[in-house]
Order: sequence, then C-alpha cells, then structure tokens
Amino acid sequence: MESVNFFNGYDEVSHLENQSHHQRITERPVSAAITIIVILLFTLVIGLTLAPLMLETIKEHTDTDSSSLSSISVDSIRTICNVTQYPGSCFTALSSLNASTKPDPETIFNLSLQVAITHLSNLSSSFKSLNDLQSQPALTDCMTLFDDALSRFNDSVSVMKGGSGKELVLTKEKISNIQTWISAAMSDQETCNDGLEEMGSTVADEVKSQVQSCKESISYSLAIVANMQNLLQKFGLTMH
Repeated sequence: MESVNFFNGYDEVSHLENQSHHQRITERPVSAAITIIVILLFTLVIGLTLAPLMLETIKEHTDTDSSSLSSISVDSIRTICNVTQYPGSCFTALSSLNASTKPDPETIFNLSLQVAITHLSNLSSSFKSLNDLQSQPALTDCMTLFDDALSRFNDSVSVMKGGSGKELVLTKEKISNIQTWISAAMSDQETCNDGLEEMGSTVADEVKSQVQSCKESISYSLAIVANMQNLLQKFGLTMH
C-alpha cells in the first residue's frame, strides 16, 4: 500500500515537472517575439524622429546650391548687360527668362535673341490689328521691315547651334554673320520709326512705344555680340 502511494506521489511530481517544462518552452518564443517587437518599435521611433532632421538638412543644402547658382546667373547677366546701351532694361528682360545652369556669354546672348524675337513677333501682331494698315504706306513698310528683322533673328538663333542641334557654338565667322544680320535688323527698326514720325498720326502713336521697346531689345543683342570676344575673356572662356 505504501508502495502504491509512493509511485502515485512520483507520478504527480513528474506531471508537475512536465507542466513547468512545457510552460518554460511555451514562454520562450513569446518572450522572443515581445523583444523583437520592442526593438522594431524603438527603431521606428528613432527613424521617425531623425527623418525630419535629415530632410531639413537636405533641403537646406539644396536651397544653398540653388541660391548660389542663382547669384552666379544674376551677376553674369548684369556683367553682360553692362556692355549695352540700356543695361537696366536689358537686365530686367534677360533675368526674367534665365533658367540656365550655364550663365556664360553665349547662353545669355541666346536669351537676348529670344527677347528680340518675342518683341518683333508681338509688334508684328500689333501692326496687323490696325484697321487702316492698308491705307497707310508707312505702316505697310513697317510690316515688311519687321518680317525681315524677324527672319534675321531666327537665322541668328539657328546658326548658333552646333552640329547636334542642341549645344550653342559660336565661332568668329558666326559672330561676324550674326552681327551683320542684327545690324540690318536694327536698320529696319530705324527705317520704320522714321516712317512713323513722318506720318504724324494717332495710329502711329499707338505703336511707337512698342517700336522703341523692340529697338532696345535688338540693341541688347547687337551690343553683346559686338563685345563677345571681350566677354568670353572676362569669363575665362575662349572662342570655339
């Protein structure tokens, strides 16, 4: 009888030990999972804390680079416009268009050509809208002169481009040709202006200010191309 009780007691102890062992085995993966979750949450919190600081640093660096580039472009345009007869209006016109990362004389000269082309196109449209265009010979002459000047500027833009059709390339021969074409375009404007003065009509007065603005924009390009060699040297560049 005592022997039976002994074995019964042993079985109970073994059963309790097995339960304890099974409980320890079950608790281990739960504990490991909790540890991993805590680590992941800690990492996430650190990441969320540092991310705004890193983004702000990157933004500040980008803003600094953009500001530096913008400052270089502004200074370059101002230097180049100083060779023109109207440095103030030249700077205003060209700086509003400048989106280039190469603030060199060739690129800025190309911008001046674009400004002149825009003014000539707008001026031509204004003349075409005049009611008595056909009745005024001077206005008709101006239309012809504007078309001629516009053609010369388009030719100047085309001849500046290199073989790839994208890169701006100026040579001494190209500069000579462009200067001749722009000088002719300037003569066209002066001829038109003289004709408008002789008319002495209110119709002429409506477009005189536009003609003057157009003449100024043409003079930017003419002055820049005439001083291109010196400007390239000032920027530490050489002719192609």
